[in-house]
Amino acid sequence: MAVFAEYRGLPESARGASIALGNFDGLHAGHKAVMEAARIAGHGRFSVATFEPPPRAYFRPGDPPFRIFRPERRNAAILAAGASTVFELPFNGEMAAMTDEGFVRNVLVDGLGASHVSVGFDFRFGRGRMGHAQRLSSLGRALGFGVTIVEEVEGRGAKASSTAIRQALMAGEPDLAAGMLGGPWTADGIVESGEQNGRKLGFPTANLQLGELIHPKHGVYAVRARIEGEADWRPGVANFGRTPTTGLRDPLLETHIFDFKGDIYGKRLEVQLVAYLRPEKRFDSLDLMVEQMHLDSADARAILATPG
Repeated sequence: MAVFAEYRGLPESARGASIALGNFDGLHAGHKAVMEAARIAGHGRFSVATFEPPPRAYFRPGDPPFRIFRPERRNAAILAAGASTVFELPFNGEMAAMTDEGFVRNVLVDGLGASHVSVGFDFRFGRGRMGHAQRLSSLGRALGFGVTIVEEVEGRGAKASSTAIRQALMAGEPDLAAGMLGGPWTADGIVESGEQNGRKLGFPTANLQLGELIHPKHGVYAVRARIEGEADWRPGVANFGRTPTTGLRDPLLETHIFDFKGDIYGKRLEVQLVAYLRPEKRFDSLDLMVEQMHLDSADARAILATPG
């Protein structure tokens, strides 16, 4: 299993695969269907080709953070789903300028040596998004590889798409996002030191900057957290926002892990958003805020203790 950050000069052992091609942010049910189509075409073996950075980040660098997964989590999830290789196709000025046929010839044929390519029904490629799935199929016939076009897929009653997942997270509906992802959305990062306000108030928190990850709706969540080096998920409650009571600052995910007192500064932490409890608000006093924190913790404990 390997990750390649290039499509040129690949070892022969990495070429000639059945390829699942797309953005694969979030790895939702639609992405999994594209990978399954590639697996079937490859008689059990397939690779995934995605773009790094995503085209949206290249064309609109001023957009708010939008990634559902960091690249490392995306790649790990793809490999865990059975892919033998991940190709991170470098999306730069050269690739943005390629025509649809140029992309197919230069990247898929000359670079990856694709034996088959599977894409979603709405896949677009080439300069100005000129190419579409049917065009890829036509080019494949001309250039010697097969193409499978996967139609729209539902995830637990909702149309599975990265856009829909982002919308659900920004609307404070992590349960809806989980239905499309096949499990809770997970933020991850390195725990950093903060202002120690939570510790002073009896609610020590592990603080994460989300960086390039999408920012969910500001507010309080029931969560599960997993500390680097541990296998189990611990229950907790988290606030994502700007802490209007203790002083505004850049958005931060602050997670209070129930019944835990260890020092985890500098460790990687994963935090699953399970349920949205309430919006972030400004309290007139710290006593009122602490009272609400106790209520939030009780609500989170009750939700997390409920099976399913």
